[in-house]
Amino acid sequence: MNLASKKVFSLIGIAQKSNNIASGEFLTEKAVKEHKAALVIVAEDASNNTKKMFTNMCTYYKVPIYFFGLKTELGHWTGKEIRASLALLDKGLADAIDKQLKMM
Repeated sequence: MNLASKKVFSLIGIAQKSNNIASGEFLTEKAVKEHKAALVIVAEDASNNTKKMFTNMCTYYKVPIYFFGLKTELGHWTGKEIRASLALLDKGLADAIDKQLKMM
């Protein structure tokens, strides 16, 4: 795992601790549709259906989306078992993660 990946996961952990994450497909979708999501991350091993749904939704609502990590990793860093998607609700944390993901 490279440094940028570690930083992204640690920022996800910080966002989780500060209650700035909506994780799981239902809550991620709700956050996007309520204009609360600053950034969406979908696991690389999520189903094609899930990826397509979030890609279309994020394009429509103009929310940046990244395909990053595995469901087990996203789950681990949010304190859950597995998570296919999560939305960052804090603009500052979302920008910091966005910057790291762009460097990869």
